[in-house]
Amino acid sequence: MDFLATAEGQLFVAVAVGIVAVGAAYFLFSSKKPKVCLDPENFKEFKLVKKTQLSHNVAKFRFALPTPTSVLGLPIGQHISCRGKDSQGEEVIKPYTPTTLDSDVGYFELVIKMYPQGRMSHHFREMREGDYMAVKGPKGRFKYQPGQVRAFGMLAGGSGITPMFQVARAILENPSDTTKVHLIYANVTYDDILLKPPEVWNGGVGFVSKEMIQAHCPAPASDIKILRCGPPPMNKAMAAHLDALEYSSDMQFQF
Repeated sequence: MDFLATAEGQLFVAVAVGIVAVGAAYFLFSSKKPKVCLDPENFKEFKLVKKTQLSHNVAKFRFALPTPTSVLGLPIGQHISCRGKDSQGEEVIKPYTPTTLDSDVGYFELVIKMYPQGRMSHHFREMREGDYMAVKGPKGRFKYQPGQVRAFGMLAGGSGITPMFQVARAILENPSDTTKVHLIYANVTYDDILLKPPEVWNGGVGFVSKEMIQAHCPAPASDIKILRCGPPPMNKAMAAHLDALEYSSDMQFQF
């Protein structure tokens, strides 16, 4: 894997390219299906059992499932809705993508960046171990199936890395899945990076450009797809770059 570095005040861009058919052992469930916990129509309460501060404004939240063998039941590429209260006590609901898969039994985890003015950020910031989170799902238009494309290009910004991480991890853990993944991940500063790669590497600086996409993502073809997830301005800019590079609408997907 190759990564691009940066200086503060500019976009930090990490690029990872690889055949993600090797890595962790693939988790195989027994013939008895585990209990699925999500309900698409009703919110269910899950207990926060561990909160790990990763930086000044990022934390990892581990929520227990009903039994040690329960699974969340979230298809790869989809997300959940979390319900909480903002600083004024008003209800707020926001989508999040767990960094865990159904191979992680008995719990699920969220890596959350908490913004000073974020309404749901306030709820997560105030959560303590033993508190409960209301969750509903699954939700989303994207559902990954092994081998559905030859290669993915992933354009992520900030917390938009979480759905990319979910898809890439599912591919990595399946030895029969030969899908290639090409990831460009942008942040304003090094400290903003979620799910950090190695501490030190050589790389580049600047905004994600057409040239960068051309150099690191698969070329337009019927058997590839470019996924994008980031702040609205970035998503808009990436869509324009992809259109200019002649990626058709069928080759693009925005989370």
